[in-house]
Amino acid sequence: MGLRDPRIDAYIIKSADFAMPILDYWRGTVHAACPEVKETMKWSMPFFEYNNYNLCNMAAFKNHCRFHFWLASKMSDPDKLFSEVEEASGMSQFGKITKVEDLPSEEQIFALIHDAMSLIDKGVKLTKDPAKKVVKELVIPDYFLEAIDDNPDAQENFERFTLSQKKEYVDWIVEAKSETTRIKRMQQAVEWMEEGKARHWKYQR
Repeated sequence: MGLRDPRIDAYIIKSADFAMPILDYWRGTVHAACPEVKETMKWSMPFFEYNNYNLCNMAAFKNHCRFHFWLASKMSDPDKLFSEVEEASGMSQFGKITKVEDLPSEEQIFALIHDAMSLIDKGVKLTKDPAKKVVKELVIPDYFLEAIDDNPDAQENFERFTLSQKKEYVDWIVEAKSETTRIKRMQQAVEWMEEGKARHWKYQR
């Protein structure tokens, strides 16, 4: 039987009204398809693990939800459900979800989950792609990517930063002790990135 994490109950309850039924639906479907699943929280988001490996995760934002399969790049996806643009960014495979009906059918989600489980059973892991070395070396939370996605200038400048400059911003946000502090830091970071400033710009000459 799968293990549920009360932190995910709290996460769903705190989400926007439109998001709660979507998150509940995804959560229930994952447990139904994978009875051995274990829930946890990583990078302030609900994750579902199978055999001690990330199976998938979900996240709720102000106006939409996102869902991500950890091994999406290795999965077969026979129905072509994954968006190439979204999957390449590592943010989501189904785009921005605003209602349960936006998701694939239950049968299709079951098939994707079983495909991911099969890969995990076979020991398949994500491999480093030299062309995406920066992305693989630095784990950027979905909420961080979402924040800069809403600000083209901040996103463009962030992409131009060196790996160490990107890491300084990500570490600053992730290490926040509370949700309130994280949100304030994220807002400040977007403002600075929009202006092309590195995290420690005040100390640069």
